[in-house]
Amino acid sequence: MSIIAGFDTSNYTTSAAVLDTADMSVRNVRQLLPVKSGERGLRQSDAVFLHTRELPKIMKEAFSDIGHFDACGCSCAPRMVSGSYMPCFLVGLNAAAAFSMGAGCELFLTSHQTGHILAALYSCQRLDLVKDSKPFAAFHVSGGTTDLLMCVPDSEHNVRIERIGGTSDLNAGQAIDRCGVRLGLGFPCGAEMEKMAGKSYVSFDIKPAVKGLYCSLSGLENKCMKLMESGADKNDIAKFCIDSVCTAVEALTLALVRKYPGIDIVYAGGVMSNRSIKQRLSKYGSFAAPEFSADNAVGTAVYAALKKGLI
Repeated sequence: MSIIAGFDTSNYTTSAAVLDTADMSVRNVRQLLPVKSGERGLRQSDAVFLHTRELPKIMKEAFSDIGHFDACGCSCAPRMVSGSYMPCFLVGLNAAAAFSMGAGCELFLTSHQTGHILAALYSCQRLDLVKDSKPFAAFHVSGGTTDLLMCVPDSEHNVRIERIGGTSDLNAGQAIDRCGVRLGLGFPCGAEMEKMAGKSYVSFDIKPAVKGLYCSLSGLENKCMKLMESGADKNDIAKFCIDSVCTAVEALTLALVRKYPGIDIVYAGGVMSNRSIKQRLSKYGSFAAPEFSADNAVGTAVYAALKKGLI
C-alpha cells in the first residue's frame, strides 16, 4: 500500500487529494473560491489570497488522519510549456514543498492541464493509455482553455502534450460564464446554466464555426445577447449557449477522427462535467465523472504515483 498526496490551486478552486494505490481509492477535497456577485472572475492577487486562506482547511480535511505519505504531486503551472505561469499555482507549490519535506516524501511537479487529463483517465479507468506507446487525444475544455491535445506517453512527464486544435478565440467556459452572468447567475455559472438548460425543450439549428481542428466561439456571446434582447426565455438562452459549445466540440471531434481514425479520445475540464454534453458526446470517447472533470488534485496525485512507479 502506498499513500500519495495531491495539490492543485487553480484560478477558482483550492484542491487537495489522497490516492491509496492499494485499491486506487481517492479522497478528493475541493473548495470553490468566492467571486463577488456580478463579476466574471478573480484577479490573481485575490485568488492567491483566497488560496492561502483556504488551503490549510482543505489540507486538514484531506490529510489529518493519515500518518505516512509515500509521494506528493502538485501542479506548478497551467501547462507544461515554457512561459506558462499563473501566480495562484505558487500557493499550492509552496504548500506542497513544505508538506513533502515535513512528510519525508518526494515531490513531483506537473501542470494543471496534465492533472486534468490524468484525473479524467483515472475516473474513466483508462490509465492504460499513459502506459501504452500509442498516442491518444484529449479535449481540455474549461473557463481558461478550450484545447484539443495530442497526448503521447512519455517517460519524463508521463504524457507529452501538444496542442493541435481547439478554439481560436474565446474559451468555452468563458462563453458560458459571460452568458450566465448576464442572466444574473453567480460566477462560475456552469452548474446553474446546466440546470436552466435542462428546463428548456427548444431545439436549435446551430452551425458551428469550424475550420480544420479549430473553432471560433467569439460570436456566441453576441448571439446570446440578441436572444436576451428579443425577450427569449432564460432557460432557452442557457440551452442555446451550452448546445452551441457542445456542437462546436462535436464538430472538432468529427474532424479529429477523420484525420486520426481509431484514435482514443478523453474529455476533461470543467465544461465537460456538463451531463448533457457527456450524454451527447460519450459515443466518441471517455468522460470523467463530474467531480474528476472539474478542477481537482486527484490528477496530480496520480502523476506522482506514476512517476514513483506505484501504479
